[in-house]
Amino acid sequence: MTPEMSVVICAYTTERWERLRQAVESVLTGSGEPVDLIVVIDHCDELLDSAEQLYGGDRRVRVIPNTEARGLSGARNTGVRAARGEVVAFLDDDAVAQPGWADDLRNHYADTTVAGVGGYASPVWPAARPAWMPAEFDWVVGCSYIGQPKQLAQVRNPIGCNMSLRRSAFLRAGGFRSEVGRVGATPVGCEETELFIRIRADEAANQVLFAPDIRVEHHVTQDRATLRYFVRRCYHEGLSKAVVTELAGAANGLSSERTYVSRVLPRGVARELLSMTPHGLARASAICLGLAATAAGFARATATRLLSRGAA
Repeated sequence: MTPEMSVVICAYTTERWERLRQAVESVLTGSGEPVDLIVVIDHCDELLDSAEQLYGGDRRVRVIPNTEARGLSGARNTGVRAARGEVVAFLDDDAVAQPGWADDLRNHYADTTVAGVGGYASPVWPAARPAWMPAEFDWVVGCSYIGQPKQLAQVRNPIGCNMSLRRSAFLRAGGFRSEVGRVGATPVGCEETELFIRIRADEAANQVLFAPDIRVEHHVTQDRATLRYFVRRCYHEGLSKAVVTELAGAANGLSSERTYVSRVLPRGVARELLSMTPHGLARASAICLGLAATAAGFARATATRLLSRGAA
């Protein structure tokens, strides 16, 4: 039997108001089965007022404030705890789900061993895709990237803008931790990684799936299509990975990254260099720069934690 589903969309800024409306509409019009749609507003009174005015008369949508600490982790925890469905899906406030998105995610939960399912996220660039941007690093803008499975497969964790989980597994694991996760525009992450490590460890049979045919389009803002943001996001990813490693151990915290660094990135560099084009050289350089920035963030956070322990 396929369980009932709730969908949580977290929002924190009025600058994405039109995108938020599009995200909500894509869920409401694209689902064949009814969904319990929850819009969580993360400590922004103006946005909360606007959302309540727009959706207050729509029984399909509930608008609620984040009752935990400011940030994506707290907002998601608030949404899951308010959810009525056994399955909870997450869509970013700047993403649009394909028709049937919620139904397709829900169908995988007919298998009781499935604890989480994520799908594919395609970037929608503000203009053309930056010529220097390697597809291996599309995770920088919250999208799917080269190195992920090309067909249904088990993974450590899904991408946050297109993911779902079983509510009972979430509650047993204790929810998202505030130590990791985005707060406002600060480009940190890894809250999904850390949570799904705990979910998988909770029961040996728990499966987390990546279904690349379940798709959303994720809008990229102009400021995130710059080399400056690329480097900053990679650096903060390294900081976040160090926290995850501290919480979950290196074996789990870096299990996917080892293959990514040792196989995916070298193949990407070789491919771009062999293209013998200026843009290919730029992409090869960006791969090396992104890896270096991530490693620098990881090293700094690790060293800081070791020094803090020594001082204590």
